[in-house]
Amino acid sequence: MTGKIMKKACRVWGFAFACSLLLSGCAGKNSGGGRQEPPGENFESETQKDASGREKVSLTVWGAQEDTQLMEQIISDFQDAYQNEADFQITYGAQGETNCKDAVLGDLEQAADVFAFADDQLNALAAAGALEPVQGEEEIKKEHLERAVEAACAGGTMYAYPLTADNGYFLYYNKQYFSETDIQSLEQILATAAGHQKKFAMDWSSAWYVYSFFGNTGLEAGLNDDGITNYCTWNSKEGDVRGVDVAQAMLDIAKSPGFSCRTDEEFMQGVLDGTVIAGVSGVWNAVAVQQAWGSQMGASKLPVYTCAGKQIQMASYSGCKLIGVNAYSDYPQWAAKLAEWIISEENQKLRFEMRGQGPSNRMAAQSPDVQASPAIAALLAQSQYSQLQRIGGNFWEPVQAFALNMAAGNESGEDLQKQLDDMAEKVMAR
Repeated sequence: MTGKIMKKACRVWGFAFACSLLLSGCAGKNSGGGRQEPPGENFESETQKDASGREKVSLTVWGAQEDTQLMEQIISDFQDAYQNEADFQITYGAQGETNCKDAVLGDLEQAADVFAFADDQLNALAAAGALEPVQGEEEIKKEHLERAVEAACAGGTMYAYPLTADNGYFLYYNKQYFSETDIQSLEQILATAAGHQKKFAMDWSSAWYVYSFFGNTGLEAGLNDDGITNYCTWNSKEGDVRGVDVAQAMLDIAKSPGFSCRTDEEFMQGVLDGTVIAGVSGVWNAVAVQQAWGSQMGASKLPVYTCAGKQIQMASYSGCKLIGVNAYSDYPQWAAKLAEWIISEENQKLRFEMRGQGPSNRMAAQSPDVQASPAIAALLAQSQYSQLQRIGGNFWEPVQAFALNMAAGNESGEDLQKQLDDMAEKVMAR
């Protein structure tokens, strides 16, 4: 039985067992640390060599289109560093990180050997047997930020390599219009924007951003222990803050002439054409906003907003980008070496330099250039009000439909409590 066929049989046999383990915390398994060889598989049987006896290694890497130049440099440096050990043919292909899971699971054996993906896809990839567990995980844990390590783990096992710790959002603002006091309150931001006939932009078509209004209210939504379905109390009629209180607060925000519900792309268009002077987005827009506003660019944690007569700090989802090694790779050891190379301190510094992305590596994150970044500083300030995104698929569309109706001023005219009940029921649907 060949190595690839044997792997496939083992993955199928272990699928149900893996699913039952995914939701426990990430505890270290390798007490000795250091790099370890993957157990129980004969990788040598698939090794190919050229006429001179050197190993021939063919790998495919997937990542964001915007990372092409960066990744080609990283891959070239990797090949130079190991040129005396093997002959490499490494190909980089553009594959969006947000839907990488679907591409990988669509055909595991044809998917990339090494791929970047958003951390909320980890459980599904691990349960499907698509990820080769990280060997020597204790060393990786020491080198990377705790939140990034947590995001890379499922069922007590580290299944991926932390790449960034910046997948969150915060407030961008133009200092020409706002003082440091103005940006502390969403109501003041809206009033200031309206006074200048400009806009504050936020994307309510994305449930990812809508979480901001519910996250610090005592109302909850998250993933059940089955790893598939959700719980949701956003429609609660009890507590200091009820679901209808949040809905009414959103309606009050939406009716301000200073508010504009815009997608991330539309936010940037507004920044460039001068109609938007503040908005909620992430580090991926830092370079473009800096170029547009120059020295007037400001970044901060999210403001407070008024709800049920209280000032509530806006919350946020946080997340990380991860690097996975395909469990069906013909060259798992080299794929793992390349993954570690990609997430190294030096290459995370390079990623920040070229792409403005926040490092997960502790030393890279402490570098003067990273610490001096307004966007990274804002993300870190917001991090104490954030939580990892762990939500099942039924969350997105019901929340989007509810929030877009709030953005339109309750265009449907339907009772707010009924809308919240309908939304929660769909979010929790099995």
